[in-house]
Amino acid sequence: MTDLRTPDRTGAAHRLAALVEDALGVPLPVRLRAWDGSETGPSGTPVVVLRSRRALRRLLWQPGELGLAQAYVTGELDVEGDLAEGLRTVWAAGRERGAHAPRLTLADRARAVGEAARLGAIGPRPPVPASQARLRGSRHTKARDRAAISHHYDLSNDFYRLLLDDTMAYSCGYWTAEDMDPADAQRAKLELICRKLGLTAGSRLLDIGCGWGSLTLYAAEQHKARVTAVTLAREQAAFVREQVRERGLEDRVEVVCQDYRDITGSGYDAVSTIEMGEHVGDEEYPAFAAALHRMVRPEGRVLVQQMSRGANAPGGGAFIEAYIAPDMHMRPLGDTVALLEEAGLEVRSTESMREHYVRTVAAWHRTLERRWDEVVALVGTETARVWRLYLVGGALAFEEGRMGVDQILSVRRDRKGASGLDLSEAADWYRDLV
Repeated sequence: MTDLRTPDRTGAAHRLAALVEDALGVPLPVRLRAWDGSETGPSGTPVVVLRSRRALRRLLWQPGELGLAQAYVTGELDVEGDLAEGLRTVWAAGRERGAHAPRLTLADRARAVGEAARLGAIGPRPPVPASQARLRGSRHTKARDRAAISHHYDLSNDFYRLLLDDTMAYSCGYWTAEDMDPADAQRAKLELICRKLGLTAGSRLLDIGCGWGSLTLYAAEQHKARVTAVTLAREQAAFVREQVRERGLEDRVEVVCQDYRDITGSGYDAVSTIEMGEHVGDEEYPAFAAALHRMVRPEGRVLVQQMSRGANAPGGGAFIEAYIAPDMHMRPLGDTVALLEEAGLEVRSTESMREHYVRTVAAWHRTLERRWDEVVALVGTETARVWRLYLVGGALAFEEGRMGVDQILSVRRDRKGASGLDLSEAADWYRDLV
């Protein structure tokens, strides 16, 4: 008779745990449940569930972050409990492992493949999930950039209406209070940008990468600016044009659907680019910075709000680049500042908003979970799971300082070196924000 007090060590979960611990060099940080019902690992932690052998097969064909993401978005792998806590625990184990991770020998790898064969996980490569980007051609050609932007931003205006607040701002808000409403945090950000740019009635603003028009519409309505809004995404352009008509702003706003490299105008009083620079690419950024300098008039201002990342991880990571923002490139803040200055702009202010993004992304995630059934009905379960993983992982990346976001205000000096800035005006930037 089997002793029920003695755990079965022959189940798939226990055999997999042994392989994971050999690879990590540390005990399994989460609980693991396999498709055969076997379970192992520390209690009181999130439970990683392998629902089928296909999840393991994906990891054999695509080891690392991308394979895990593919298994998660297809539902072959799931997490019971707090997904954020699960990711936090796994990443903490990875940091603890650090440079002391054991090096897997050829014999180790052969043993892992043999164990996978015994578990019935050997087989052909599983198909790539439908939600994964499929781009062709060289990076940052106009055609590929258009496809990359379309993959994310043309998902559905109705989807973004579900996810975002009534400002339709898809960028970091500015939180002046713990219990602030997300829409108020976005309006505070928009007002702060307009103040830093010194917008007044009649100011000519070029909004590059205008999204769904949050800054464009705010600047035109609240500051009476004349705005040229530029986006590559057709869905966004259509949405902004509709809002312009509904709000009676045709005399103040022009919406253009084009690549920033095709913008021919110049002499703008102000230029803004809000979380668009990450899509430009590393080799192309010097030319992008030069274009910002060309487009703004002497003594005009340029505000770049842009995400940053350490020098050893310039992209968004395998999952982000495959599912969310293909060809994304981020760099340390100092490197972006240097590129702007090399283009002839004088950087006058930088402001880190990293903690603000933790709250912003958390608000989007709460909305996603609250409206889960609506989201699934609109875009399908797989895409909904992509967004759950994206928002949870993104919030943690900002929380732990692996990613940042900054507002960079610069000016184009005139021939005599004048900046056009009133040295006292910065004191008013933050006064009575919403």
